[in-house]
Amino acid sequence: MIRSCLRVLMLAVCAIALPALADGDLRDFAAQKNPAAANAPVILVLGDSLSAAYGVPLSQGWVALLQQRLEQRGYPDRVVNASVSGETSAGGLRRLPELLDRHHPQFVLIELGANDGLRGLPLPQLQANLRQMATAATNAGAQPIVFEMYIPTNYGVDYADGFRASFHQVAGEMKLPLVPFFLGAIATDPSAFQDDGIHPNLQSQPKLLDAVWPTLEPLLKP
Repeated sequence: MIRSCLRVLMLAVCAIALPALADGDLRDFAAQKNPAAANAPVILVLGDSLSAAYGVPLSQGWVALLQQRLEQRGYPDRVVNASVSGETSAGGLRRLPELLDRHHPQFVLIELGANDGLRGLPLPQLQANLRQMATAATNAGAQPIVFEMYIPTNYGVDYADGFRASFHQVAGEMKLPLVPFFLGAIATDPSAFQDDGIHPNLQSQPKLLDAVWPTLEPLLKP
C-alpha cells in the first residue's frame, strides 16, 4: 500500500532544487540561541528537502525539533542542518569533507538518495556514494547513520526494490545504524502533506522526528 502511494508522493520529493547553502547559511540551531553551545557535540544532518524544511518554517522542521528534544531531555548535542532541497548522494559526497572539517561532528545523519532514484541512477553508484560518505564520516571520527528511502516503481519493480535494498546493504556491510523509511507513518495520509502532495506539512514534522528518534537516541550520551 505504501508503495502505491509513493508513486505520487515521491515523484518529485526533492526535485525542486534550491541554491546550495553558502558558508554562512548552515543552520546551527543551538549555537544561534546560545554561543556557548558551540563546543557541544555536533549532530550533522546531510539531507534533501525532507530535512531542509521545504515549505514550512525552518524553526519548525523536524531537524529543528530534534534540537528542541535534545535540550528538553538533557542531551548536550547541537544540531547542524546542512540539508539542501534537490540534493543527491553525489552532491552530499562533494560537500561532506568541508562540513566534517568545519564541524567535527559526532554523528552524521545521511538522509540522501531519493533524488538519485528519481533520476534512475545506477544502484551500484548510489551504493558507492553512500559507502564513501559513511567512510568519510567514520574516518573523521563520526558515527554515520543511514536513512532508508523508497521510490515509486517508475523504473520498474526490480529497480525500486533494489533501490530500497541498497540502504540495507550498505548499512549491513558497514554495520551502520539504519533509520527505517521515515515517511512510513504518513505516506498513506494525504492530509499529512502540503498542497504539492509531496512534502510533509507542518503538522507532520513531529512524526518525522519520532521516526528518527528510536535509532538516534540509544547512541546519544547524556
